[in-house]
Amino acid sequence: MQFVIYCVDKPNALELRMATRAAHLAYLETKPIEIVIAGPLLDASGGMKGSLFVVEANDLAQVQRFSAADPYRKAGLFERVDIDGFRKVFPK
Repeated sequence: MQFVIYCVDKPNALELRMATRAAHLAYLETKPIEIVIAGPLLDASGGMKGSLFVVEANDLAQVQRFSAADPYRKAGLFERVDIDGFRKVFPK
């Protein structure tokens, strides 16, 4: 099953994001879960303001564990993290 993880940074957290970015990317390289697509959310000026993942997992608990272990999350970068099931409809 696919899931979407939508993460919004705390205000004025760009310095924390950048300080934690290398550890975050190294964590993703360990392939702790099947990542379909992932990247930063951008504000109107193109600055990073959050993160978006679409992942493939057995269940919600697996996705929650993946998210909780992310160095960004451990560092307290996010103001909000939403995890929802997802079903691709388009394109076919």
